[in-house]
Amino acid sequence: MASGWALLPQEVRCHILQILRLDSCKVSRLATVCREWQTELERYNFARIKVTPSRLVDFGSMIHRNRALVEYVWFCLELDDYGCTKCAPTGRTLTQDEYEEAFSINDAGGYPITTAFQNLFSVLSTWDLKDNLVLDISIYSPSDSKHWFPYLTFMPDIALDMLGDGMEQTIPNKVYDDPQHGWVTGFRHSPSPYCAICKVFHSIMEEGPFDSEQLELEWWDQLPPVPAITTMLLRQQNRRRWKPRSLAHMFGRFPRLQEVHYEPWREWGFLQRYTDRLSRIANNPPIRYPDFQYLFEAIPRFNKNLKRLVVFENFNQQYPVIMHQVLAGDVLSECDSHRKPTPAVSRMVGLASLNLEYLAASFIVDASHFFDVEPSWEWPNMRSIVLTSSLLTPDQDPAQIEVMLQAAAAAAMKMPQLETMEIWNGRRGLAALFKYQAFHNKQEATITWRGTWQLTMAPSSFEAWGAVIDRYAGYRLNFVQERLDEAAIKSHADAIRHLMLMSPVIRPVSLQQIQMEQKFLERVPTFT
Repeated sequence: MASGWALLPQEVRCHILQILRLDSCKVSRLATVCREWQTELERYNFARIKVTPSRLVDFGSMIHRNRALVEYVWFCLELDDYGCTKCAPTGRTLTQDEYEEAFSINDAGGYPITTAFQNLFSVLSTWDLKDNLVLDISIYSPSDSKHWFPYLTFMPDIALDMLGDGMEQTIPNKVYDDPQHGWVTGFRHSPSPYCAICKVFHSIMEEGPFDSEQLELEWWDQLPPVPAITTMLLRQQNRRRWKPRSLAHMFGRFPRLQEVHYEPWREWGFLQRYTDRLSRIANNPPIRYPDFQYLFEAIPRFNKNLKRLVVFENFNQQYPVIMHQVLAGDVLSECDSHRKPTPAVSRMVGLASLNLEYLAASFIVDASHFFDVEPSWEWPNMRSIVLTSSLLTPDQDPAQIEVMLQAAAAAAMKMPQLETMEIWNGRRGLAALFKYQAFHNKQEATITWRGTWQLTMAPSSFEAWGAVIDRYAGYRLNFVQERLDEAAIKSHADAIRHLMLMSPVIRPVSLQQIQMEQKFLERVPTFT
């Protein structure tokens, strides 16, 4: 076999191995065919590995010979299964202890979460440095997709060219008919109950094992540093919430971190204001500090090598309906139909971006706040920046939009390496994009407006962007308008697809998961 294999042209051998890797069969057993197959298939098998707390016990010894091949580590914290008595827990059906246990997120796979992270960091801290090593953390229960949310999928990160139709294959091809959990002939006709949503969005390690948040932060700080990690993924399939302060100290254990993709879910009502602005630490007297502001202030302090930051605050337009219906009169009934970013958070993200090459911040910031910059701020390395703005709607004051676009041009003047700037907005029935793109090979730049409504730019805005392009002698500035069909925009995920953003704002697998969720919930009322 080996001699016959060796007679094949190199390109044919490579094509055969590529087909084997794409096939659904388990390729590890094929490594015994010949030495070349072993080398190539081991490179494939060990490039992307899944790690669970139970596997960490012998992980170091198992991976030792091939750890130089590892490029991506998917760390899966699988929480315990739960039944219908705990899928939407309330104090009316459970005792106080049972109620707290139903929400508690302290153990995964029979191991305390703290032990799992201690073991993971201890192993990875010994790895040799390489150009790129991705750590992708997921935390979920397999039961999350068995009750109110059968459309949920829990997958490793997948490159855009590898997605194909695989996402649909991860969900059974059947019509859901489970009236007990709100599914009738394949569709939800009403939102999931508030308690079911709260369960899957509960904060991690909220009930312990630490007596105070300060003790938790000190625990993160004592974990061994892991210089091998260069990229961090926290994708939107993690509905359970990492506390922003905890993330700041987790990121601090990665001294060579160059890229972060953080996809938290939106909070609602006072919870959002609590995270955006003030939190409380259990000291006496209490010390008050802003959660998100702390995270983004800490990133440039702890991660001086960071080059790319992608933050996408995901949301579901059905959830505010639930907050208003179920909690009328309660503080959560103040939930806004759409995210209203806090200026202080936007400015802190701006401060964190000063040394970056790439920034994408969606929904957690507003471009109008971001560009309200200090005169001394400059972005010497920034090549591409993508932001959202709630001003990009047809019912907003055009004068405010013009002020923002001119402020964006003023900021672009302080970005000497800038190639693209995109400001966008999207939700059901709405998509809008303002894009500046420089084409140095053609000695021209283009401003594109693409949206479900028409924008008429003021001459003063054209002049502001003309000044940006005047930095390059002989360059020409073009303007393009493209109209989109609002009926095609079923969600913010559809908006991203139709706007054809030049720069990635979310992981491709996350975008497809959002589209799948909206397909299943298309009959549920939304706030528009």
